[in-house]
Amino acid sequence: MNTIFRKSMLSVAGLAFAGGVFAGPIAAHANPAVDAKPAAVAVQSAPKPQGDQSHITLNDEQTANVKAIIAATKKAGLPERAAVISIATSLQESKLENLGHLGDKNDHDSLGLFQQRPSSGWGTPEQITDPEYSTTAFLKGLKQVDGWQDMPLTDAAQTVQVSAYPDAYAQWEQQATDLVAQHWNS
Repeated sequence: MNTIFRKSMLSVAGLAFAGGVFAGPIAAHANPAVDAKPAAVAVQSAPKPQGDQSHITLNDEQTANVKAIIAATKKAGLPERAAVISIATSLQESKLENLGHLGDKNDHDSLGLFQQRPSSGWGTPEQITDPEYSTTAFLKGLKQVDGWQDMPLTDAAQTVQVSAYPDAYAQWEQQATDLVAQHWNS
């Protein structure tokens, strides 16, 4: 279940409980057929993604990588927000493709879903190109970011990735959120 949705439902339940505690004695003597009025309930909505949003159509390999990221996130015991940040990061870094050595197209040794570098200590090339390993390595870095759950997605991703384009992750937040909503319980 989406964390924001869960928090919203808890807020609604809290309001309903508080309303029942305070209105209970009065409501017990009310005639529901005559006195019933719809109650307004405040529900917290999901934060809007920052800036213009990008979207790509995924093939079977990319969808399998989304599912692998979600599975690794669940295995790490982290919430849906961690999967959203991970998927948005991978969308920016590799378009969810498990990239091997890029040859002349690449000026360094970045590999895998998150463009992690063996020379920077992310792991061996074989490890980095394993979706579960690379996601777990990314999540390990994310967990070290104080307050990552509440910060803008692009800030959390950038703190882990240290990209030359720190604001680029934000453009994938909506698609990542939609993918997590679609595949979290599948």
